[in-house]
Amino acid sequence: MSMRKKIQKKFKTRGYSLKIDGLNSILAFADKFPGDDEGEAIDLLLDHLQMENLNSSVVDAESVQGVINLLLGANDAAEEPTSNASSLAVIDAFLVPKYRYDSVRKQFIEHTSSLPVHGEASSKTEVYRERFMLLLQRTSRADLFSRPAYDAEKSQFENCEISPIQSLVVQIGRKWVMGVISQLEDGHFYLEDLSASVEIDMSKAKITTGFFTENTIILAEGEMQNGIFQVTTCGFPPLEDRDKTLNTHSGYDFFGNGMVTTEEKNRLAELEKQAVDDTFVILSDIWLDDEEVLGKLEKVLDGFESVEPVPSLFVFMGNFCSRPCNLSFDSYSTLRKQFGKLGRMIGNYSRLKESSRFLFIPGPDDAGPSTVLPRCGLPNYLTEELRDVIPNAIFSSNPCRVKFYNQEIVFFRKDLLYQMRRSCLITPSAEETDDPFHHLVYTITHQSHLCPLPLMVQPIIWNYDHPLRLYPTPHTVYS
Repeated sequence: MSMRKKIQKKFKTRGYSLKIDGLNSILAFADKFPGDDEGEAIDLLLDHLQMENLNSSVVDAESVQGVINLLLGANDAAEEPTSNASSLAVIDAFLVPKYRYDSVRKQFIEHTSSLPVHGEASSKTEVYRERFMLLLQRTSRADLFSRPAYDAEKSQFENCEISPIQSLVVQIGRKWVMGVISQLEDGHFYLEDLSASVEIDMSKAKITTGFFTENTIILAEGEMQNGIFQVTTCGFPPLEDRDKTLNTHSGYDFFGNGMVTTEEKNRLAELEKQAVDDTFVILSDIWLDDEEVLGKLEKVLDGFESVEPVPSLFVFMGNFCSRPCNLSFDSYSTLRKQFGKLGRMIGNYSRLKESSRFLFIPGPDDAGPSTVLPRCGLPNYLTEELRDVIPNAIFSSNPCRVKFYNQEIVFFRKDLLYQMRRSCLITPSAEETDDPFHHLVYTITHQSHLCPLPLMVQPIIWNYDHPLRLYPTPHTVYS
């Protein structure tokens, strides 16, 4: 593959599109590293470019030249940060590639054109369609619901076949169906799939662990009685082992950090084994307008300044103000100064400033265009003074993704447990656990989605529902 095509592919997998002048600048940069067959210099360029938080996904010569000058101007001591950059990558939600499942080809198709924030009405329908298709293809591989290639009798007695809802009109007896719980009429709940919808009665159903809310996708067993599907058993689609998912769908960049060869994965795995002392420090609700909070944060930083080695990453998650930054909030200039004060506080600890990276993720009540998910990073106006002091600070979206060697980590700042419990249609089952947190974990992992709530409860940008997916299941989710 030519270097030009390699560069275009790497930028495309990170969510960027290249203009001709930008591509020419990057080619000139790559020519300075003739032995770099794996494209590590381009990966490093992309890592730094993502830290710039560009306003557009279109990269031209002007937007990339500053990063190139920075990398070319670095001295030999910059080789150590190169290793760190390749081991740690932060992926903004708006740069995650979008895939949809094609049931005819039985493979995922990448969406390559630009995605507007304000989608059309059809985009809302696609949110549910794509969620359903994602879980349906996963369920079809589960032992209980997969059809053997031969022996129809075995399929009938030892395997459960999922029936289209439309077929319930002509079929009798107990059936398994799969669909989205919807409230098409006040007080009446329906189950919808791609073929039809049917009113359901879950009052006598035996349920599994999890929060059953409107918009969640369920598997239900029951039969039709007087035009209503009487549910006897229902639960969420079975979870699939991460390795099985990756083996089934190899060659896709679901996480958004670019494609990695098997050789590179093995190299990162060896480096990860050696990085036993690497640590992440994760803090939330850092109220910059509260002196007590800042005092305690200073003690935390002071303690880690003397640790050997210092933490690889500090993750600061909002809210960053004790008051919601809504339409009535009138202290943005003060908040800007408080971010600058935080930057100077971090700058006082030279080892942390030089060797650690700082990731800032907005909370649900922080400044931003709206409360819709995913939320973009904190506004540049608020963070400019901090950036001047801490150049390696990263201001990413909520949620955001972090790739640490081969580990895939998702950070999501939201009081999801409270909203899920409020939106429950049925009292959660206490048969396996009565811990609400376990119910929450079961729900988001089996739904393969960070926020499977009704859109009227938590609005989501229709064209950017895919960054909230948990598919394949990541190694860790912090919320």
